[in-house]
Amino acid sequence: MTEKELLYVEDALGHEQYFQTQCRDAAGRLQDAGLKQFTQELEQKHRNIFQSFYDLL
Repeated sequence: MTEKELLYVEDALGHEQYFQTQCRDAAGRLQDAGLKQFTQELEQKHRNIFQSFYDLL
């Protein structure tokens, strides 16, 4: 893996961590059960994407 590719993967990991945090925070503030479940599912999707990028390393 080139240095440029490694930087891209590191950047993508940072973005996915940010999205996970945002989804978790939003789910914690939501009162509507449907929206809360939706944001929790989004958090899980971003966790899976993060793991996919991490596995590249």
